[in-house]
Amino acid sequence: MRTIGLIGGMSWESSIEYYRIINEVTKARLGGLHSAKSVMVSVDFAEIETLQHKGRWQEAGQLMVAAAQSLERAGANFVVLCTNTMHKLANEIQAHIQIPFLHIADATAQRVQSQGLHSIGLLGTRFTMEEDFYRGRLSSHGLAVVIPNEAEREIVHKVIYDELCLGIVKSDSRQRYVDIIQNLLKAGVEGVILGCTEIELLIKAGDVDCPLFATTRIHAEAAVDAAIQGDLLA
Repeated sequence: MRTIGLIGGMSWESSIEYYRIINEVTKARLGGLHSAKSVMVSVDFAEIETLQHKGRWQEAGQLMVAAAQSLERAGANFVVLCTNTMHKLANEIQAHIQIPFLHIADATAQRVQSQGLHSIGLLGTRFTMEEDFYRGRLSSHGLAVVIPNEAEREIVHKVIYDELCLGIVKSDSRQRYVDIIQNLLKAGVEGVILGCTEIELLIKAGDVDCPLFATTRIHAEAAVDAAIQGDLLA
């Protein structure tokens, strides 16, 4: 089994879910007392959030690169970045390490395609919904990506940073998200990607009548696949 390198802390609530899912899936697949080999570097999200909203992505990139290099030195065989938004810096990270980087959008696109879907809604931070680093990656797999309107994107973004990243889960925010998803379905999407790891704390399967793609679980399961079957990263 290969060692999974995790960059966590963005936020720590979702990093816990990565660790839990990775080990539960490892045990389910290998049985007995098996658990995943892993190392984690956890950053201070307050520093990252400030850099994000001030547009200081170069400095944020330096922090991500340093974290990935720490994982490489610690013996990780590949890197998993436990957040969607910071995949904006995926190319920068990969350029400065010698081990593979397991991209969350690739794993998610493959899962969407495995269900035969082509038109997909995307929820996440403003950065994830509006910029090409994520949408373009999904589109490169042949998916048609639809995002909420501007006012709805603001709601989605604010709930993530003002509530979910602080561990606050409100029923009225859940309803607002459900309404936004319903509007995406009216626009013709066949399913919705929960493209922020914290959204999975708010929206669950059964809250809406469409396939939901929980990126934390998808990414964590892909990490287990890569750890057990290293050729997936070749």
